[in-house]
Amino acid sequence: MKYLCHFACGLALFALAPGLVFESPLTRQDDFTISDNVNLVLLDVSVRNGHAGYVPDLQKSNFRILEDGKQRTITHFGSVDSPVTIGLVLDNSGSMRSKRTEVLLAGLAFAKQSNANDEFFVVNFNNSVVPGLPPQLPFTDSLQVLQNALNFARPAGQTALYDAISYSLRHLEAAHQEQRTLIVVSDGGDNVSKTSLPDLMSQIELSRATIYTIGLIDPDNNDLKPGILRRFAAISGGDYFEPRKLEDVPPVFARISQDIRHRYTVGFVPEEEHDRRILRTVKVMAERAGERLFCKSRSTYRLPPPKG
Repeated sequence: MKYLCHFACGLALFALAPGLVFESPLTRQDDFTISDNVNLVLLDVSVRNGHAGYVPDLQKSNFRILEDGKQRTITHFGSVDSPVTIGLVLDNSGSMRSKRTEVLLAGLAFAKQSNANDEFFVVNFNNSVVPGLPPQLPFTDSLQVLQNALNFARPAGQTALYDAISYSLRHLEAAHQEQRTLIVVSDGGDNVSKTSLPDLMSQIELSRATIYTIGLIDPDNNDLKPGILRRFAAISGGDYFEPRKLEDVPPVFARISQDIRHRYTVGFVPEEEHDRRILRTVKVMAERAGERLFCKSRSTYRLPPPKG
């Protein structure tokens, strides 16, 4: 990240991973080229061993993919610590006023640990969705610009959680990196969004983004529904976190950073000639002699509807 050196002193004051279907030409390290009229399903996957440690040195030959129980040929492979596009989606409602500073500092510390080629964007939400970056700058790799984006808004109003995630998923379609991640922080349930929950779930299934959610539970506020945040994370292959106190927020961001940095990307071309089903199940497995390996990725994905 270009501005890490300049910002370090001031910092004392941030599938299927993402499973996805996209339609774009692509050439990767194994020289597989996909034309723009073929769907490629990309899955970001974290792999751990029997001691819960990440396994960082696997090759394409170590992985298998099952689509609806049928093995598919892996046509695309990306190793761990590949660059990622990351959206920080932050609750800016009035109830976040006392928590906002801790979240912002954790977000900046998270960005400091990132890959030099990662790119970020910020989405603040309360009654409406407000991008943190200037309109002419969809993504940034500058910590100073990111800091300004995080400090742009002041907490007030209600919680348009669904609208914010929907907006962020659409914004990720313009990302430059294959791995795409959202980190969503909220302390309240949705109460003003125009996006319905079923529509949002479909958008998550269509997206290749991995979503990590952080629920800041206030014992005096019954609005937050952790089950919804868990569903967003689970369906995308991410994780849900529920820090018990504000001091636990930075370690949560650190855990998310570790998981992002240790994700592989595997891809395959789905069978469409004889199978027109839109929603499908998928399972990623990793094998290596003498080891027991556990994969975490999304378990379903949704193909885009046929054109025309």
